[in-house]
Amino acid sequence: MSLSEYKKKRKLKESKEPPAKVKKPSPSLKKPIFVIHEHHATHLHWDLRLEMNGVLKSWAVPKSPPEAKEVKRLAIEVEDHPLDYATFHGVIPEGNYGAGEVKIWDKGNYELIEKDTKKIIFELKGKKLKGRYCLVKTSYGGNKKNWLWFKI
Repeated sequence: MSLSEYKKKRKLKESKEPPAKVKKPSPSLKKPIFVIHEHHATHLHWDLRLEMNGVLKSWAVPKSPPEAKEVKRLAIEVEDHPLDYATFHGVIPEGNYGAGEVKIWDKGNYELIEKDTKKIIFELKGKKLKGRYCLVKTSYGGNKKNWLWFKI
């Protein structure tokens, strides 16, 4: 995985965000981590981040995360983030990409159940979100980065 897009968009010395370093995947005995950030940027949104291949695969979610089975959310795939971003919180200063307050909304471990190019099924074991969730790639709006995120 590459963090070049992450690095390209940021002035890391100013924003105080973690450096762009790819880490080796977690040992097999350790469950991969997830984090959901509440991001008060230009528009309030949530960022779903799943540890995969030494980085945090990331999706921006315009509305709050789906906590009930009947709730479906648009999740827009964004650039990978370094694993150290899982503990990041604070204020990204004005004039920087993603300027605004970033809070950890939920975090924990997850179990990957199934993954291919169009679907990811995983079980979250967080403080707020627990249970099986699915990300399905969609062509909604003609954007190839759009996914649908819901609880199953």
